[in-house]
Amino acid sequence: MTQSDPHAPEAIWSHPLRLAELPARKITRFDLVADAPTRAAIAKWADIVGVEALRLKGELRPNGRSDWELSATLSATVVQECVISLAPVTTKIHETVTRRYLAHMEMPSEEEVEMPEDDSTEPLPASVNLAGVALEALELALPLYPRAPGASLSTASVTEPGAEPLSEEQIKPFANLRALMQNRDEGDKKG
Repeated sequence: MTQSDPHAPEAIWSHPLRLAELPARKITRFDLVADAPTRAAIAKWADIVGVEALRLKGELRPNGRSDWELSATLSATVVQECVISLAPVTTKIHETVTRRYLAHMEMPSEEEVEMPEDDSTEPLPASVNLAGVALEALELALPLYPRAPGASLSTASVTEPGAEPLSEEQIKPFANLRALMQNRDEGDKKG
């Protein structure tokens, strides 16, 4: 996605900090809060019912001569549809966000590489978009299958006319194998 793309996160909410303009020996504290129109745009972008609150509060500190470290807390209240009943489900999110921006980060040169255990490190950018960090953390923290209290799936059986519906036991992939094993064991006991 490019910045001109209306669906790009930067087009919805952006708050860049140019690292060259920050004090090289002091901590830069921030408290970024999304206003109502921005939260509505974020909800549409994330394809959820609503974002009632969104805040990224933390600090960006120099680490060594040229590296930087971001540590923050993401607080959000989101509304999603229940995966079963489509009723609104409100979730409070409270996540710790850590990013390390390294000036001399080794980039993989092979096509297939192993994912590093530390996924908080990134190459040093010219600027850090705090809003982009908040949106990424929010997207990762959203519940995949929000469920309203008391919502449950009912059991349905569909068969051809006149046929008997399969039981839960028969649907299991090894049900027939288990029956064969039991018949074999019973045959061994008799013989």
